[in-house]
Amino acid sequence: MLPEYYEFLNSVKVISGRNAIENIPFELINLGANRPLILTTKSMIKNGQLKIATDSMEQSNIEIGPIFKDIPQDSSVEIVNEISKLYREKNCDSIVAIGGGSVIDTAKGVNMLVSTEASDLKEHMGLEILGGRLKPLIVVPSTSGTGSEATLVSVIADTTRNVKMEFISYSILPDVAVLDARMTLSLPAKLTASTGIDALTHSIEAITGLQKNPLSTVYALTSIELIANYLKKAVENGKDEEARLAMANASLMAGVAFSNSMVGIIHAIGHACGAVSGIAHGDAMTILLPHCMELNLALCEKDYARILLTFSGPDIYSETPKAERGRRCIDEIRKYILDLNKISGLPIKLRDVGVKKEDFETIAKTAINDGAAIVNPVEVTLDRVMEILEKAY
Repeated sequence: MLPEYYEFLNSVKVISGRNAIENIPFELINLGANRPLILTTKSMIKNGQLKIATDSMEQSNIEIGPIFKDIPQDSSVEIVNEISKLYREKNCDSIVAIGGGSVIDTAKGVNMLVSTEASDLKEHMGLEILGGRLKPLIVVPSTSGTGSEATLVSVIADTTRNVKMEFISYSILPDVAVLDARMTLSLPAKLTASTGIDALTHSIEAITGLQKNPLSTVYALTSIELIANYLKKAVENGKDEEARLAMANASLMAGVAFSNSMVGIIHAIGHACGAVSGIAHGDAMTILLPHCMELNLALCEKDYARILLTFSGPDIYSETPKAERGRRCIDEIRKYILDLNKISGLPIKLRDVGVKKEDFETIAKTAINDGAAIVNPVEVTLDRVMEILEKAY
């Protein structure tokens, strides 16, 4: 059934495939850019992945601007301000971000500053307060989970207040996302697994949330199918380029999906666990996913049945009685996570990642005030979050 009203936008040009990175010079020229600032990390330089991109630019007429490589795992306002100053001083005209979610979020933050008259990134915090086009931005993800390459969200830490600020605007969507298997070949097995489950969570919440729509659901289901077929392969053999590219596509599609339908309770609690206990986002998603699906089951049985068909295939779907398909979906996903745990050591309990029981109430209070809680199909209450935390411990 169609919703009475919905909006959907994906303006990101996607380039996916073998040697996709070699297209960056053409895309820069096509965007009217000639001197990009490059954002990356030391590990991308060490592993030789940055060189693949810079070599392609050096062989063209592109003038490579400064390379900023000191981006932390959680980007901050101070880092964004520092890079924005460098961008202006070196007369750059575009940004190329090569790295994980933090690098891409940083690039979005820098683009907001250098494209406007603002001197403080905090001026842009919130929902849809930017207008017009920003500077050309090309992103090359090195992980397959956040979906940042296709989302309208950037998360930047304000270290002075110890909070994470969200910037939400269609204007900050990248112009081009380049998916190339070579960028993720060095990703460790455990991180491959956790980021893959992050993408799966994005897709599941995009399908079940109150703002779901038929277009976002199509992207989410395609992402789920790719994850079901390729995540284990990528975890078991990190050099499997087919599996790596499939997971890069799954991550992007999940990003498109949840950008247009939002996420729910899993992310609300996951954000809170990260803020209070400092656990990695992908680990939080992995641990919380089946427990939160249990909470939503009564209102999401039809959606879960559809996910079961895509995730586990027609044989399991058809052999499962109609009334039990929602429950079977949760069981299949829980089994899949346990398999990943055996293969990679992926954590499956909150105690495994250092969350303390005495922090549960603080986590729960933070979670119920998270924006993601608003669009969850079941009301997110303090008691319900506490119950999930106990089960996940």
